[in-house]
Amino acid sequence: MLSNLVNKYNIAGPRYTSYPTVPYWNNETFSLEKWKSSLTTSFKESNSNEGISLYIHLPFCESLCTFCGCNKRITKQHSVESPYIKAVLKEWHLYLELFDEKPIIKEMHLGGGTPTFFSPDNLKLLINGILKDAELAENYEFSFEGHPNNTTRAHLQALYDVGFRRVSYGVQDYNETVQKAIHRIQPFENVKRATDLAREIGYTSVGHDIIFGLPFQTLEHVKETILKTKALLPDRLAFYSYAHVPWIKGNGQRGFKDTDLPAPELKRAQYEMGKELLAEVGYHLIGMDHFALTTDSLYTSMQNGSLHRNFMGYTASKTQAMVGLGVSSISDSWYGFAQNVKRIEDYYELLKENKIPVYRGHILNEEDLIIRKHILNLMCQFKTEWTQADLYFKELPEALLQLKEMEADGLLIINPNNIEVTKEGQPFVRNICMAFDVLLQRKQPDVQLFSMTV
Repeated sequence: MLSNLVNKYNIAGPRYTSYPTVPYWNNETFSLEKWKSSLTTSFKESNSNEGISLYIHLPFCESLCTFCGCNKRITKQHSVESPYIKAVLKEWHLYLELFDEKPIIKEMHLGGGTPTFFSPDNLKLLINGILKDAELAENYEFSFEGHPNNTTRAHLQALYDVGFRRVSYGVQDYNETVQKAIHRIQPFENVKRATDLAREIGYTSVGHDIIFGLPFQTLEHVKETILKTKALLPDRLAFYSYAHVPWIKGNGQRGFKDTDLPAPELKRAQYEMGKELLAEVGYHLIGMDHFALTTDSLYTSMQNGSLHRNFMGYTASKTQAMVGLGVSSISDSWYGFAQNVKRIEDYYELLKENKIPVYRGHILNEEDLIIRKHILNLMCQFKTEWTQADLYFKELPEALLQLKEMEADGLLIINPNNIEVTKEGQPFVRNICMAFDVLLQRKQPDVQLFSMTV
């Protein structure tokens, strides 16, 4: 039954870290001035009661991982650290000039690239530079992505000293054949060392990222990785499908052949087996492809209905405004999105001209905002409703008609004023969201833009 559903619904589709999705942004009606206005409106509405989030992109890596779809710059020259930090702090001050009061920071996340490419002192310099012109929310949460091979005690201590309590390590898979194929060699001992160090210093949430569907990966490989993960018992896990999008990411995902990838049926079997093993030791499914122990804030947020999803993935709470700093970062005002330029040289040049280094974006209209709420509800709560008039949209009857077949397959329940995703339907929530995605329904892409849904 499951394999039949996998074959039926394994189509290209968005991951829905935003709505509208990036390929459907209307850049023709977007401008930097509209983005600034959107953000200042959002800031005035939300700063005093919920604060803002910050995402900082640190793009440097010493070597290329061929599974990675992130924006990165490969170099072993650590002289790049200081100029980049100065540029990020300048960008932050350009944003500060838009605000009429000190920002209250509720969440901050360092992503990459490899944030731990930067020295502990430089990371501390960056964070202190951000915080000196801001205040902290009462229950703020700072997190960063660490590479198990180069995250040292000094890195962990330096970031702990400036308020970080959560770290996420990219594990992917422990099998050597898989690791060689994706050019990410990291023994279990390195992950254990980095995990133990974080806990010893006082981090309250340690996460691991695991990927299924990698080249040469078998069921046994995934089982071995999950069993080793259980031995370390991270507080939360991202256990997600490898997104094979080489037409977007260029040479970064050409380190192996398409025929080296597991078939869709095997990918789904890898996930289902992993999910069962994780449940045995107390992990709970959070939204799509994330898991947490009951002691982690991600689980608590799911229970109390505050779970949120944005360009950082699932987060324990929502802030209306999120400012992205650094190359390729995406900012979100709720009413609009803006993405920074991707080349470091272009980023520096625009900052020299005292310009916020945005190159594209989208200002949401009334319809966009309605659909965005529905897709967020589905991704975070596995249900959505339209009992209130402000959640109704004209193409809702067509969306429900599309979902009838999924209902017949047991993936969801359609009620008069709401839909509920069943347990069997949770792995297919991206497909369910696609029925609500009116921009996608009106204009199907001529070429493949997205990874496969399963």
